[in-house]
Amino acid sequence: MSRFTADWLALREPADARARASAAWPEGIDSGRAPTGEILDLGAGTGANLRYLAPRLPTPQRWLLIDHDAGLLHRALQRADHDGLRDTGITINTQELNLAHALVTLAIPTAALVTASALLDLVSAQWLDVLIARCVAAQASILFALNYDGRIELDPCEADDRWLVDLVNLHQRGDKGFGPALGPAAIDVATARFVQAGYLLRRARSDWLLGPNDCDLQLALIGGWASAATELTPAEAPRIAAWLAGRTALIESGRSRISVGHCDLAGQPV
Repeated sequence: MSRFTADWLALREPADARARASAAWPEGIDSGRAPTGEILDLGAGTGANLRYLAPRLPTPQRWLLIDHDAGLLHRALQRADHDGLRDTGITINTQELNLAHALVTLAIPTAALVTASALLDLVSAQWLDVLIARCVAAQASILFALNYDGRIELDPCEADDRWLVDLVNLHQRGDKGFGPALGPAAIDVATARFVQAGYLLRRARSDWLLGPNDCDLQLALIGGWASAATELTPAEAPRIAAWLAGRTALIESGRSRISVGHCDLAGQPV
């Protein structure tokens, strides 16, 4: 399963919070309320999804944060205590579990909310089908935020931008620990398969819009993209390095803006 450092998760959290869809959901779909108050957060990391959603949902809430990394889960609990979340009618527990291999062992309470952030584009179609079947069996509501959908725009535009983005999107379909990843197709596949399974859904864009105040995140992004592209096409390393140097200069001079396409998906069985 892909590993994410606490530093990377902290770096992206403000951009995630700005991006998440906040428009009212249509009548008949709640944007995240679990009728039972039971909430399962898949791939919870350091608890950013908890921190975003908990103040926006009615109490009482009983969260189970699930991740393969015990260190990240420990940080999530520390932050929750620091923020006083467990003093406001919110119960928080953790479970160390490698979801890539043990999803079928996860107990999903009836009518719970199953949620995750930045997860679906990492998983395979087979893994997604298992998750959907588990959600159907539990009659669970869903809220999957910040699923990458393949749209990247860079301003100002440079000659090799589209070539590099195409390589990034190809890399996104590689195995991230769950089998061949859905990558940019994840949101369309998930939408179609949840509808087929009988879910009423709402989908909304939640794009990152990064400007000069997001310099560190922009630099981390383009560095990761360059590494991914080099992994796929090592013979093009000099060309990729030149692209990286050019974009780095734009970011460091405060001239760069980057948008990264994401979608949020919410729904419930009908």
